[in-house]
Amino acid sequence: MASTPARLRDGLSARALAAAIDMTAVARDSRSLYLGLAQELHRLVEEGAVAADARLPAERVLASVLGVSRVTVASAYRELREHGIAVSVHGAGTFVVPRGDSQPWGGILRGTQPGVLEFVNAAPPASALLGPAYDAAARALSTTGLHVGYVPTGVGRLREAIARYYSARGLPTSADQILVTAGASDALHAVIDTFVEQGNRVLTEHPTYPGAIDMVRAVGGKCVPVAIDPDDPDTFVENMDRAARQHDPVLAYLMPDHSNPSGAVLPETSRRRLAATLHRHAVVTVVDEASADLRLDGDADVEPFGAPVPDRACITVGSLSKTVWGGLRVGWVRADPVHLARVATTYARRQLSVSMMDQYTAVELFGEYDAVVAHRADQLRAGRDTAMAAVTRSLPGWTFHRPRGGLSLWCTLPSGVRSTDLVESARGRGLLLAPGSRFGTGYAFDECQRIPFSRSPEEIEDAVAVLAELVGAGVDAGPRESVPSHAVPEAMV
Repeated sequence: MASTPARLRDGLSARALAAAIDMTAVARDSRSLYLGLAQELHRLVEEGAVAADARLPAERVLASVLGVSRVTVASAYRELREHGIAVSVHGAGTFVVPRGDSQPWGGILRGTQPGVLEFVNAAPPASALLGPAYDAAARALSTTGLHVGYVPTGVGRLREAIARYYSARGLPTSADQILVTAGASDALHAVIDTFVEQGNRVLTEHPTYPGAIDMVRAVGGKCVPVAIDPDDPDTFVENMDRAARQHDPVLAYLMPDHSNPSGAVLPETSRRRLAATLHRHAVVTVVDEASADLRLDGDADVEPFGAPVPDRACITVGSLSKTVWGGLRVGWVRADPVHLARVATTYARRQLSVSMMDQYTAVELFGEYDAVVAHRADQLRAGRDTAMAAVTRSLPGWTFHRPRGGLSLWCTLPSGVRSTDLVESARGRGLLLAPGSRFGTGYAFDECQRIPFSRSPEEIEDAVAVLAELVGAGVDAGPRESVPSHAVPEAMV
């Protein structure tokens, strides 16, 4: 282990912090390099080597000293913010939170604190089919001879299974178009790190997955938001066309199936038009399919985005995190071989290989994927129906579109109620929520609130009851500046 200085105080330099970081320990984290770095930084904070209120070095400078990408450091800092270990102040930097003010490491994500309702994350519980799949994977691994254990692009059987999955949906795919990653976020990191440079613009849905906004900002890019309207997809396509002409973006980031947080689905005709429009403007579309299989109502098997355009026009990322379990760290990138080679080169700089056990487990799960999807749909449908009924009954004035799939309700709040106020008040009652502003750029969506329905019906009822009590008692809605999305420490899935 690196020799740890007695105490690294305010204004600590990147070189001083790097000298205290044990990069061997960082590299041991099998999930991803940034998670290992986050754990090592947390160790230094816990041991008192990094002082409370200390300002951490700038991402780019620390990345240069450590010999890693800026995205790796930015992602590690984000992990610290997610767990209440650090907070970012716009224009000032990232600071260590005093010990008494921080959440226990992993407390928010794991929801282990007694009496706490954790609704920050839209993360469902593990599938009942996961245990048997792990057992089968262990048996399969034991017959392989347990070779060196590193497969940089992914186990062949898994890449073939993912290729068959896309081909069956109407998007002919071969195994050489698949790169296996440690989850969809890991895949998205690699894509953005490959294609986005300082000053580049990226078109995004609005609202959208906050992790995508963070990743673009971390590499110096700028998000160009385009509003989603579930009732008017044609206008969305027209606005994307206009934004592509005006801003010369390098990428467009979309969740056409059960978008997070809105649950919106882009109809087949609209997605065909949009795919062709972006291709005409030479904009590569990054299609996030993390929620694509969380269909609760409506027609089965909507055509995948990008089916009518050449493979080079779209890069798709996906994972098993939502259909199976967030702890099964298996995701992927689907792209044409030329684009995939570039992404694979980027990915290899920070990840030697995804866990063999997780990959073999994923192979087993793809063998019964219809049952996996049906099991998850039954669970989420019960949660969605409970959430809709509870909000309608207990929170008059709250409005939402009935989601046909996905993991959450996206509610518009009554006049005078702000998400930032509501979230702060709910925290005092043991209910953790993500503020609406986290899902947009600037100061948008303080009039909206995401309510995940991935929890149990009983927990959903309890959460809505807390919100109803707070609203009924009059949540503080006096004059106060809204918190911009980039200043909110919580991150979520």
